[in-house]
Amino acid sequence: MDLRLRGKRALVTGASRGIGRAIALSLADFKVDVAINFFRHRAAAEQVREEIEKRGARSLVLKGNVANPNHVAEIFQEIERAWGGLDILISNAASGVLKPIEELTLHHFQWTMEINAAALLPLAQHFVRLPSSGEKIIVAVSSLGAVRAIPNYTLVGASKAALESMVRHLAAELAPRGVRVNAVSAGTVDTDALKHFPNREELLEESRRRTPAGRLITPQDVANVVVYLCTDFASMIHGQTILVDGGYAIRA
Repeated sequence: MDLRLRGKRALVTGASRGIGRAIALSLADFKVDVAINFFRHRAAAEQVREEIEKRGARSLVLKGNVANPNHVAEIFQEIERAWGGLDILISNAASGVLKPIEELTLHHFQWTMEINAAALLPLAQHFVRLPSSGEKIIVAVSSLGAVRAIPNYTLVGASKAALESMVRHLAAELAPRGVRVNAVSAGTVDTDALKHFPNREELLEESRRRTPAGRLITPQDVANVVVYLCTDFASMIHGQTILVDGGYAIRA
């Protein structure tokens, strides 16, 4: 299948594991060059780099905390030096505090908002300044907790709701400048991040039971939709959050 992505250049934040890894490798399958951003897991990022290059695409491994504006500036400087420009930005890196309300602090709130929502602003600002080979694409990765209440998910859910709002506003402002902005919201995905949930097994079982499609979402399911949004086939999708949940959200 030719999605007309060959030779495009992408940055995927949080690309060393989970959904970010699946997105990076899926883009490389279509010969997109991928800059792999990571913060803590260099060995995993290097493994992703090897897999990308086996697929015949170029790669960069870039360490940086996207919640730190100085790190973001350095990441884009390295990309411009190496590739001269960028066509696709995937804002996937996420973190957060999973605790009952009584245990949360304003510090927890600020940290979660900075990395999950606020980071998209400097990422987008640097991205739109770089040269591209055509229309620029931004895709942010959200979660169902942006619109549904999930136990211990108060801060992450709020940050993802803010992220989706920012996507809409960025899309309205940047579309006239040739930048297409959307989000993909994932249902329950059994990744390393889910291991931090104190009620992980209960959450997984409940999600399986309630999903009409009969199984949990995989990182690849999410990556497939992200790749589609990067193609010309999605050229008139702007400011939307595409839900990938196997039908979970349609049940009361």
